[in-house]
Amino acid sequence: MKIIFMGTPDYAKVILQRLLDTKEMEVVAVYTQPDKPVGRKKVLTSPEVKTLACANEIDVFQPNRLRDKEVIEELLQIECDYIVVAAYGQILPRAILDHAPCINLHASILPQYRGASPIQQTLLSGDKKTGVTAMLMEEGLDTGDIIKVDTIDVSDDEMVESLFEKLTDVAANLTIEVLENLNSFTPLKQDESKATHCSKITKADGEVAFDNATQVFNKYRAFTPWPGIYLPSGLKLKNIKLEEKLSSNELGQILIIDTKSIVVGCKKGTLRIFSVQAPSKKEIDIISYINGRRLKLESTLS
Repeated sequence: MKIIFMGTPDYAKVILQRLLDTKEMEVVAVYTQPDKPVGRKKVLTSPEVKTLACANEIDVFQPNRLRDKEVIEELLQIECDYIVVAAYGQILPRAILDHAPCINLHASILPQYRGASPIQQTLLSGDKKTGVTAMLMEEGLDTGDIIKVDTIDVSDDEMVESLFEKLTDVAANLTIEVLENLNSFTPLKQDESKATHCSKITKADGEVAFDNATQVFNKYRAFTPWPGIYLPSGLKLKNIKLEEKLSSNELGQILIIDTKSIVVGCKKGTLRIFSVQAPSKKEIDIISYINGRRLKLESTLS
């Protein structure tokens, strides 16, 4: 079974590795995003998928635009049985979709959370269940017929990195199952009336106010480590937990000071805070921070 693989981040790398580990499958080409400058020194860095493909002597293609005529013509020269897509980052044009069955692994229970940030959106919404959908691709964004969905439970304190790892493992297993048994599945149309969308995360999404403790904690779960959550002043809330969901309080008022943490009131609910980071400063424990700012009980954290 010959496969063209398309993907970019760690999520895709794990799926690619599972394909490489399966004897019946031969990855004949890998498409991934171009190398990008990373960090303060802007070091040009290859996607994880490229590094893995090169280590296995697989041809790697990194077009800026998959829709360019010469890119399409080059891909159509590569013989394959399937194209597997996992968080590639570009929409496939019709000509490529017609080249071979294109199977996408999307980290949500479609048609919920089509788009770029389904794992974060799961946590932002406080969902108790999520999963990975294997679908046959079409020209729309995550709109193709559903082949199979595998689901997992989401705990109340699940963080994005751990959920990412769990869904990656689900996606890798589902990829092999679908490829080996595709003829036994009956793809189903998505229910457009239930479709929701999620966009790419930006740094601005991390700003919070002490209005609803549950929503702030869900942002913390979804946006740690990046972009993190921070108050309008720029103070980053680095380590927090949801204390309770229902009480009514003055926004940001310090209600309890313990030896290692404080409890801060929200308009609805309270949060326990263990550490913070002021702009251009290092992360410190919250007790050192409030002592340095001379904040006491009933003071406002801002």
